[in-house]
Amino acid sequence: MALRKALPAGLDPRVRQLATHLRRLTDHSELSMRQLAVKTGYSQKSWERYLGGRSLPPAEAVEALARICGDDPVRLLALHEVAADTWDSARPPASPSKSPSKSPSRGPEAERAEAAPPTEPEIPANPEALPGRALRIALMAGAVALVLAVSSAVLLAVRLDDDRDAQAVAPPAPSAAAASSPDRVYTCGIKRIDGLWYAGISPTRSTEIFYGSAGPEVAEAQCLLRRAGISPGGIDGKFGPLTQRAVKAMQKRSGLDVDGMVGPNTWKALRA
Repeated sequence: MALRKALPAGLDPRVRQLATHLRRLTDHSELSMRQLAVKTGYSQKSWERYLGGRSLPPAEAVEALARICGDDPVRLLALHEVAADTWDSARPPASPSKSPSKSPSRGPEAERAEAAPPTEPEIPANPEALPGRALRIALMAGAVALVLAVSSAVLLAVRLDDDRDAQAVAPPAPSAAAASSPDRVYTCGIKRIDGLWYAGISPTRSTEIFYGSAGPEVAEAQCLLRRAGISPGGIDGKFGPLTQRAVKAMQKRSGLDVDGMVGPNTWKALRA
């Protein structure tokens, strides 16, 4: 992975500690910024800001990175909480707005004039009727108003483009019914078909699953791990630390790369 830029010199030590730990996790995982965005649901530009110390990541992004990299999310979330307090306290407080009604020297006409939106400078139909200096001032004011309008349109387009980029990698939010549904319990129906073992939950032989994955493919792998004499914990379809430990033990026994992820080679060893 390419060398990263140094963190800002004036960064608070607690925010620096969090950013440094996040950098170490991403370097150890050997994931590209694009892969990191796909796996966590936060855009590549967002992770560049988080790892560069220019923006504080949300707690959900920190927890997702910890689970993907096999780190303890509780410890990392504690660092995030301390950094968040520092980040919030470093922001200057917003100055309270003054109420027009408390100013005794301001009349109704002055209040209406302040509340009215700014208008473009009015140029008479016959510019030659204005003195030369007044004409130049009016033309300059019109040019400034045009530049401000164009700048606002450009900034709005850039912001909309950044929002679309973030939404392109963000996963859909779970429905309320799915969030409230109880955990599913799978049943292993171990059978040997054409010389290969199947648990009757998923016939896949190539789907990649890893820490944090969930679904029938995970339950299939858990059943096959249990059949091989390695306990993955419960058959709940959730790829947690016990399942990851069992996968690594299976990979080590089969002479595979011990990465804790189930891919085509690990599926082949599980079904053999």
